[in-house]
Amino acid sequence: MMCKRCLLFVMVAMLGVAGVSGAAAAKLEKKVVVYSTHGESMLELVADEFEKETGVKVDFINLKGQLADRVRAEKVNPQSDVMYGAPSSVYLELKGEDLFAPFFPSWAGSISPLFKDAEGYWFGTIQTPVMMFYNSDMMSRETAPKDWSDLADPKYRGQLVFRNALSSSARATYASLLQQFEKQGQLDSGWDYLKAVDANTKRYYGSGSLQFQAVGRKEAPVSFAVLNSVIDNKIKNHMPLEIIDAQSGSPVITDGIALIKGGKHPNAGRAFVEFAGSPRIQALLANKFNRLPTHPDAIADSPGWMAETQFKVMDVDWGALSSKQSQWMQTWDSEVKDSGKDKK
Repeated sequence: MMCKRCLLFVMVAMLGVAGVSGAAAAKLEKKVVVYSTHGESMLELVADEFEKETGVKVDFINLKGQLADRVRAEKVNPQSDVMYGAPSSVYLELKGEDLFAPFFPSWAGSISPLFKDAEGYWFGTIQTPVMMFYNSDMMSRETAPKDWSDLADPKYRGQLVFRNALSSSARATYASLLQQFEKQGQLDSGWDYLKAVDANTKRYYGSGSLQFQAVGRKEAPVSFAVLNSVIDNKIKNHMPLEIIDAQSGSPVITDGIALIKGGKHPNAGRAFVEFAGSPRIQALLANKFNRLPTHPDAIADSPGWMAETQFKVMDVDWGALSSKQSQWMQTWDSEVKDSGKDKK
């Protein structure tokens, strides 16, 4: 019987489509360095499983909102091998800055084109819908918002609490909403819309836990968050939360993975990409952390709600958004956030 580590060597060596020769894949380095936005407990689980499978030690650093800047700063002398986590808009930005090396893992062909780069520079391992929700102890389905546009209605003044734009999901959501206006040639109206939403917003929070606590203690009934966080708080914390399937759809963020160009441990980096996006690991994270997989086989082995929950997807051009999101969110932070407080 072939040992697990030998089997992985063979698997990586067979990926000729990735441009990895058998000689280059013949030996994995002793460690791999992973920069990520994922939580510590999730990273520890993937790292432990990878080390058990390959014998390669994983040095991971959770950089949250600083991940992209760190990768950029190290372009001349990369200190990491893999970027794991962060939304696809960030991957598109960094691909354009020549920071990734192309690599096609064996599972790449099984995921939707929505979740991957056609040239092999990054691939989605988690799909993350961002959805509105409300506290059903405070509001009925009939009186709850039906679409994102409703959040600007004055009748919801003081009934909204959100994350600030330091959150990658909030940044992507605010920018996605703004893009809907831009596509119609009405960008100024988009800024007016966000200011109207701000006027209805009671408070912004710097962390997801504080945001959900605010909704739970009835500070305000309406918010938005990534779907798995809503499900977590509904099931594990027994919060009376109801999801809103927005009429115009919800942004679906793709959390990705990519091989960093010039990394010091390229073979171990390729092996980690192969491993972390595999159906087994995607399903493991689905069952342990409620992360919705991109791989169909993983969804089949995941909690039932992942296959059963239906939601409309907002039409977002993530490629176009990648070049504008940072600038737009600087404007949001300086000109929109809390601009309506004096009107409340």
